Amino acid sequence: MWELAIQLKTLCPELPIINDPSHICGNRELIPYIAQKALDLDMQGLMIESHIDPSVAWTDAKQQVTPPALAELVNRLSVREAESDNEAFVDKLAELRRKIDTIDDVLIQKLGERMAIVEKIGLYKRDNKVTILQVNRWDEILQKGSAFARAVKLDLNFTEKFLELVHGESIRKQTEIMNEGKTDEQVAEEAATVKS
Repeated sequence: MWELAIQLKTLCPELPIINDPSHICGNRELIPYIAQKALDLDMQGLMIESHIDPSVAWTDAKQQVTPPALAELVNRLSVREAESDNEAFVDKLAELRRKIDTIDDVLIQKLGERMAIVEKIGLYKRDNKVTILQVNRWDEILQKGSAFARAVKLDLNFTEKFLELVHGESIRKQTEIMNEGKTDEQVAEEAATVKS
């Protein structure tokens, strides 16, 4: 759940975060990967369990490493800086980030256009007494999206989560339209008032 650490760093950038790869992994084989990822996410330290002979450790034997293995693990870690003084690097990174900003603007614009069509669909469904959720259509979107993701080398898990977010917002918008502009919370509040 790296997103929790990222959110915490975003909210409290001055707060040092110490990562515990041993307990995250539960086994020693994954510790180097998790430790490196923690450092790459700008965490300030690592807490790694070590035992002279993990096989006889009373607790957590599978996630402990010997002192020599710990030394080797630490020596193999790459400690990277948050920024660089290299002007060529800074200029190139700025150029690439400008491209990303332009693409992000287009993405948000296209999402806005999509949601405007969703509103029209919601009105059309409401006026024709059709349900919001159309399972066959959702399956079609997922299948098409997954095929397209594979073609452009996007991670399928990421693509599915993205499509689920968009679909969830589409359902929320259509629900609001079906409820004549009221949110789920407002409808629930009104129902509670009527009940009492």
